Amino acid sequence: MTNPSLSLQEKYAPKGICFGCGCQNKKGLQVKSYIENNLIVSSWNSEKHHEAFPGVLNGGIIGSLLDCHSNWAAAYHIMLSQNLDQTPCTVTGDYSVKLKRPTPSNQSLDIIAKLSKIDGNRAWIDSYIRVGDKISATCSGLFVAVDETHPAYHRW
Repeated sequence: MTNPSLSLQEKYAPKGICFGCGCQNKKGLQVKSYIENNLIVSSWNSEKHHEAFPGVLNGGIIGSLLDCHSNWAAAYHIMLSQNLDQTPCTVTGDYSVKLKRPTPSNQSLDIIAKLSKIDGNRAWIDSYIRVGDKISATCSGLFVAVDETHPAYHRW
């Protein structure tokens, strides 16, 4: 995968503190999402403390990676569909992760997300983690842009 200089997180939420994707959370996962054609892509490498057992990534970490990356895919696509200058603040309405096979912790992970459907401030995203040529986990979710009455509104 090719990556431009700034990720969506760095461009639209440089002060974000989210565990999964916050630029300012140095103990977080530091997911960086990039636009590549109609996909949102990321490459991520784990550390030993992300393992469930030797050589295999923890399922909760997998869920966080897919959740945050999909959330950014939704924010980007809602921004495009509403012709906005900034990504709206989005939150997870619902998501489901399927762990297809053990995800190795000693290889780079490709995280790929695509828009499935969009309706106003709601976007449905399908995503997956690929290691080499094998898909290890998939995710489908609904992500919603929130307004100023939501506690997450100014998080970005």
